[in-house]
Amino acid sequence: MANFDRRITLALTGASGAPYGLRLLQQLLAANSQVYLLLSDAAKIVLATEADLAIPQEHKAAQDFLNQHFAAKDSQIQLLEKSDWFSAPASGSSSPKQMVICPCSMGTLSAISHGASNNLIERAADVVMKERGQLLIAWRESPLSTLHLENMVSLSRLGVTLMPLAPGFYHKPQTLEEIIDFMVARILDHLNIEQTLVLPWMHEK
Repeated sequence: MANFDRRITLALTGASGAPYGLRLLQQLLAANSQVYLLLSDAAKIVLATEADLAIPQEHKAAQDFLNQHFAAKDSQIQLLEKSDWFSAPASGSSSPKQMVICPCSMGTLSAISHGASNNLIERAADVVMKERGQLLIAWRESPLSTLHLENMVSLSRLGVTLMPLAPGFYHKPQTLEEIIDFMVARILDHLNIEQTLVLPWMHEK
């Protein structure tokens, strides 16, 4: 079995912004991370709509499809179902210490803020928080209601990192891929994963 540099949970929900999540997954795999991948039902619809990525419904077929699509190492992608309560991310004693939800819907953010834990994405986030790990939530929703903001403040006070999927333009991106890479690079920076997608501001070449 391959040796990985880190274990991390990555969740994609039904919010717009699926290309960010896919690019982040690609970069995590390239950084030799073992990724516990959680996809909501709505996320699969958005992936097909925004990225033309039709993931099979049957679990093993979906796992095989992702392994092949991303050229992943053996066991590098661990695709989990929403009710897999015996998986590593659901347990405080075995869960990865880092988790990213990208993109995150306001419904998922609200559920996490209130400790709902009705599915594995919500439970995994709850576990990371209670174990004092690193939870990073990236969203694209706009505008934000007062309720959204209150939920974000609640999570921020608990140490959650909240990052809007709002790329900068000082690096003068020329393609859609470069716009996506801007935010993926920022997420990787916060995870303390070395990246070369975007140089730091005022970096001396």
